Amino acid sequence: MSRKRHAILNTFLRAAEYYGMQEVFDKLFARSKQGNKFHRLYHLIISDANIRLAYRMIKSNKGSKTAGTDGITIKHLEQYTEKEIVTLVQSNVREYSPQSVKRVWIPRPDGKKRPLGIPTMLDRLIQQCIRQILEPIMEAKFHKHSYGFRPLRSAHHALSRSHFLVNAINCYYVVDIDIARFFDEVNHKQLMKQLWNVGIRDLKVRAIIGKILRASIDKGGVPNKGTPQGGVLSPLLANLVLNDLDQWVSSQWETFPTRHMYTHRCYGYRRLKKTKLKCGFIVRYADDAKVFTRFKQEAQRWFYAIEGFINKRLKLEISLEKSKIVNLKRCKSTFLGFEIKAIRKRRTYVARSHIAEKARDRIVEQIKRAIKLVSEKRNRKQAYKLNAIIMGVHNYFQYATCVSTDFHKIAYRLNRYMYQRLKGKFIRAKPFGQVSYTYTSHYSMNYKTWKVDSVWIFPIVDIQMKRLTNFNPEMSLFVPSARSKIHSRLDANMQREVARLMNRISEFRSVEYTDNRLSRYSMAKGRCEISGLPLTAEEVHCHHVIPRSLGGNDQYNNLMIVHKDVHKLIHATDKNKVLKGLSLFKLNQRQLDKLNSLRKKCNLEVIG
Repeated sequence: MSRKRHAILNTFLRAAEYYGMQEVFDKLFARSKQGNKFHRLYHLIISDANIRLAYRMIKSNKGSKTAGTDGITIKHLEQYTEKEIVTLVQSNVREYSPQSVKRVWIPRPDGKKRPLGIPTMLDRLIQQCIRQILEPIMEAKFHKHSYGFRPLRSAHHALSRSHFLVNAINCYYVVDIDIARFFDEVNHKQLMKQLWNVGIRDLKVRAIIGKILRASIDKGGVPNKGTPQGGVLSPLLANLVLNDLDQWVSSQWETFPTRHMYTHRCYGYRRLKKTKLKCGFIVRYADDAKVFTRFKQEAQRWFYAIEGFINKRLKLEISLEKSKIVNLKRCKSTFLGFEIKAIRKRRTYVARSHIAEKARDRIVEQIKRAIKLVSEKRNRKQAYKLNAIIMGVHNYFQYATCVSTDFHKIAYRLNRYMYQRLKGKFIRAKPFGQVSYTYTSHYSMNYKTWKVDSVWIFPIVDIQMKRLTNFNPEMSLFVPSARSKIHSRLDANMQREVARLMNRISEFRSVEYTDNRLSRYSMAKGRCEISGLPLTAEEVHCHHVIPRSLGGNDQYNNLMIVHKDVHKLIHATDKNKVLKGLSLFKLNQRQLDKLNSLRKKCNLEVIG
């Protein structure tokens, strides 16, 4: 799944069950799977439980600190009680009129700028309410091989599927599809039709979505097309638009009905190969789509067929400069920062992936900027930020089959720069003395590196390829049997979350505290030491077993990794807050005893 989705998934699962909305989502998903239509969704959207859940999700999102055109952030809404938040949303939705959208321009890798549309905080909250109800309905309709902006799925699953099609299906030609200015060109009329087709028939809800799409842009007027990137509802609507493309391509081959029922779909494909149908499998991540096929003639037929479909059915245009046919035996195809090519191995061809050249250049420039700051400021905060960048790129690109070779090349480009910047200021050697648990658990001690203010910099070359796994389409947040498997397997991605924790350090904390917090998180395998729940970087709090006010210190054995709300529960004195916290986490007796032992050491009453 994507980084942002992973960061809020644990919160969503717990909060949806806590507010009693999970059963509602499950029913919507099941009914949508059965082909039912939905005429009464408005009352679900403005229900107290749904609004409370939406507020919790918006609050846990990092973007909640960004203000819209009215200058309001989540801090302003935190002054209200939950009941007042519910009343505020309900009163605004009844005669909804969205405020203008703030326009922000962010740089793209090619040097150009991409527009972001940031709604006001209240509009974001209302969009989240709508999204929570629409998402299970649409998830039941979406194609199983679209991976962008969807729960549990990630760019790595899209890469894995691409490898599978080359290795197992022998698809050595790929049609790269790039839709020109997709988010800015979405046809509103066509989108409203697609909402109707997936069963969203509630006229009030459709009217509200129409108003969201036509919300005026600050200093830009009222748009007649497009869905602004930056809106809470935009990713879901973007997937809905392109779902028609997914389903159409799939119906031409992958799910084409056969006269006979076969025990396995591959036997049906054998029969289909004898027809004049064009073999093709689509893999899509957001607006980046690829169709894998076997022969050049089939690829050419697909290219022109898809161009016509996108133009006539979706009212969009493909970029002829970026859209192309690639022979993977001879050329590389770039996908999500990776380069894929088919390499001969004995009597067949297998997929090999590298870090894309532009991505390598970005990594080098990003690390250079961080090294420069380390050289200039000479403090551990900058060292931790450099380590966070190194661990972050390792975590994303470790699924490339040739990742080790690529990072050796990156390290070669950086070695001279790093040496010139850091020589004479810091020690360069193999790690010795006190080395953090984070370093020893993720990296080898056999590489020479730099020691910056007691922090050893992670070696850039120390990276091994991690095996790709295909996504199981049966896994869903809205199926109880699948959700139980998700709960049992769902751990915070250690490497990624440690990297994010390094960016969340305080200059006012001791070196000992900072190092031991990271080590404790790694030791706990990213889980709360009271509740056992997996934690993202935003949820991590570090509790002093013996409080500093009572003589406690920052030593490893005096620290404990807990969820931020569990931390509040440890120190809570208000009975209502205690009861609310207990109902949220549903601690068993053993966990409650552990919690009480910590409260005793804080000289607080035991929770009964």
